[in-house]
Amino acid sequence: MRTTHHLTSGAAAAAAVLTAATSLAVLTTGPATAAPTTRSACATTWGSLDEASTSTADVRVLGARAGRHACFDRLVVDLGPASTRTVGYHVGYRSRFTDIAKGDTIPLRGAADLVVTVQAPAYTPEGRPTYRPANRLEAVRVSGFSTFRQIAFGGSLEGQTTFGVGTRARLPMRAFVVKDATRQRLVVDVAHTW
Repeated sequence: MRTTHHLTSGAAAAAAVLTAATSLAVLTTGPATAAPTTRSACATTWGSLDEASTSTADVRVLGARAGRHACFDRLVVDLGPASTRTVGYHVGYRSRFTDIAKGDTIPLRGAADLVVTVQAPAYTPEGRPTYRPANRLEAVRVSGFSTFRQIAFGGSLEGQTTFGVGTRARLPMRAFVVKDATRQRLVVDVAHTW
C-alpha cells in the first residue's frame, strides 16, 4: 500500500511539474519582440573596429531608414537599380563627422560618431538627386531609439555618399549588404550593449 501511495504522489508531482512547465512555455512563447532582452540574450561577436567591402556596383542611393530591434538599432541604406555586383562600403567610428564636399564638421548627438560611407552616388549621371532628405541633420528620425541619437546626411560626391550616426557610446557594430532581384540594401547594426 505504501508503494502505491508513493507512486500516486510521484505521479501527482510529475503532473504538477508538467503543468507548470506548460504554463511557463505558454507565457514565454510569443513574438520575438516580447522576449526579455537580457545581456546574455543579446551577446554578440561583433566588435567596434571598421567594417568594409571594396566591391563596386553601378547603383544609386535611393533612401535611408532605421529600425529598432531587441538587441540593436539598425540603419538601412536603400540602393538601386539591380546590379550583378555588390556595393562597396566603409563603416567606422571616427573622432568627427564631416560634410563630404565642404569638409565642414557636422556635430552629432551622442558620445560616438559612426561614419557610414557607401560607394554609390545619391545622384544620376546627369546630376539629378536620387536621394535628398528634407533635413540633412535629421536624415532619418531616431527619437526614442536605444542606441541611435542622430542620423545625418553628409552629402554625395565623386560616387560616394556619407551618413553620420551619432550613437550613445562606441558600441559593437556590423555592416553587410542584402541583395534581391531589384535592389540592394546596406545594413548597419549597432548593439545596445557590449
